[in-house]
Amino acid sequence: MGNKNRSQRRGLAIGCGGTLGFAWIVAALAATREVLDWDPREADVLLGTSAGAETVTLLGSGIGVDELVAVQRGTSTNPILLAHMRSEPGRFPPLPRPRLGELALSLRAPATGQRLLTAGSGLLPIGGGDASWLQHLADRLNPGRSWVSHPATWLVSMDYATGERVPFGAPGAPSATLGAALRASWAVPGWFPPVSIAGRRFIDGGAGSTASVDLLAAQKLDEVLVLAPMASVEEVPATGPGHFLERQLRNRMSAQLAAEVGVLRAAGTRVLVIGATAADLAVMGPNFMDGRRRLETFEHSLRSTRRALEQGVFA
Repeated sequence: MGNKNRSQRRGLAIGCGGTLGFAWIVAALAATREVLDWDPREADVLLGTSAGAETVTLLGSGIGVDELVAVQRGTSTNPILLAHMRSEPGRFPPLPRPRLGELALSLRAPATGQRLLTAGSGLLPIGGGDASWLQHLADRLNPGRSWVSHPATWLVSMDYATGERVPFGAPGAPSATLGAALRASWAVPGWFPPVSIAGRRFIDGGAGSTASVDLLAAQKLDEVLVLAPMASVEEVPATGPGHFLERQLRNRMSAQLAAEVGVLRAAGTRVLVIGATAADLAVMGPNFMDGRRRLETFEHSLRSTRRALEQGVFA
């Protein structure tokens, strides 16, 4: 499991997950660094979706695991990160705008394991949230730059009209500023409005796939580590009515991720997937935007993701 042969090319794919998913991800990165003896900033490709895009923006800008951990524990002195954490989007979305989203999406959604979620995203009203907190993060981390310093940092969003997943920052993707790409990847349907880039509108990449790991298939990577708080390696049953919707989303996202991992493995890439366990989810609760559970989620996930990494293998 260690860092014995780092001449091999390793990618890092981080999925969506909201406020609590971000806390879980930071814990998983801390466990990754210790168990694999590897700094995640050294990934040959950083691929992120929604909260994962937020994370790879930080990593790709040079922010290390220690700083991310300090922010979660309230011991950071980094003014940029402190301001970012104070600007979390809250537990519930603001009132939406008085019009439906993109009805064409419900007809054109690709035939994937998440088709219902993708199609349903177009039926939600336009979100009324303010994503300037993400724009500020991008601008403050990279003053005078249009992108992060890491040469292969990809932020996944979804075309609001067609359901196509687009990894901004990747070769062939439409040109976008870092702030616009980050806001687009985080544009949760019904919560934040779509983001216009290159004459198209984009929403949260998680509406198309929780982690979009198949987009790495052409990169000829030897290994890919996948951190996916909105997916689980084993099916987790609902434990009460409050969890029913979350579990329905999770089951579809997990199935889609499994199919995408199959694509990567067929291309010759070894993959290790770390998802949220039943014990993680019991701590997180049904609302992944509930920041009141952030520290408890983080501390619990430090232990659970470490166990998963110690037991897992790239296969």
